[in-house]
Amino acid sequence: MPEEELPLSDIYKVESYKTIFKSDKWWEAVVLTEAFGKKSVNLYLWIKREGQWKRKHKFVIRNLDEWKKIKETVESLLPGASSTAP
Repeated sequence: MPEEELPLSDIYKVESYKTIFKSDKWWEAVVLTEAFGKKSVNLYLWIKREGQWKRKHKFVIRNLDEWKKIKETVESLLPGASSTAP
């Protein structure tokens, strides 16, 4: 069964996407879009309310330099998230 269409505005042309997580209530995906002549990678989180997907969060990555900074920072903090509390 094909996955349902992404709940995005018609402004965005979806180049490609990958679903990270999807349940009956939550949908998280990374989406390569083009809008107004510019492309970006976007991390979306939608929540289903009253039978419709509504955007809860959107995080935009505009270029490779920005991604490198984000990646470095996240990787530096991940060891703290993996440790168990005493």
